Amino acid sequence: MMSKAKFITFEGVDGAGKSTHLQWFADVLRQRGLEVLVTREPGGTSLGEHLREILLNQPMHAETEALLMFAARLEHIEQVIRPALRRGTWVVSDRFSDASFAYQGGGRGVALPKLEQLERWVHEDLQPDLTLLFDIPIEVARQRLSNNASLDRFEQEQGGFFEKVRQAYLERYRKNPQRFALIDAAQTPEAVKADIEKIIRSLT
Repeated sequence: MMSKAKFITFEGVDGAGKSTHLQWFADVLRQRGLEVLVTREPGGTSLGEHLREILLNQPMHAETEALLMFAARLEHIEQVIRPALRRGTWVVSDRFSDASFAYQGGGRGVALPKLEQLERWVHEDLQPDLTLLFDIPIEVARQRLSNNASLDRFEQEQGGFFEKVRQAYLERYRKNPQRFALIDAAQTPEAVKADIEKIIRSLT
């Protein structure tokens, strides 16, 4: 078993199913004797959860959105992620900075150099050890979301927005293939779990 605590993130467009598998993933790690903290972005701290409520529900300029995301992230890193890793706890987060490059960069069109500058400022020395990217055709993701009666302002976006988000995620994957595990999220839940189990075996 590896002794060093790992920082693992789950990413993907809304409707890809990542959140469905995240808790199960953490539980399997715990069954292998690891201490695991599950968290999310935006959120993870008291301030972050307040910012999450604003970000998911209040219209705002795209760059304001990006700044608030990274503000919540800085608090999250300093209060939750770094302390957990220092004490040997594995951290599993529902989204991290890849989401900002996908949603605010790809989806909203915020210039990548601005996001890269924020990333260097907020966590230049911290990147996930592994990112599970749940990739899915947008029409399948939208169909899954159609059964949800309560959609936040991101989930209410049109398919064209999510296609840009998806392509931005895939570009991150192409630039950092060693950090990512690409998962075909259009498979059955059982098939997705089988793929994740292989990843867990490689980690532990």
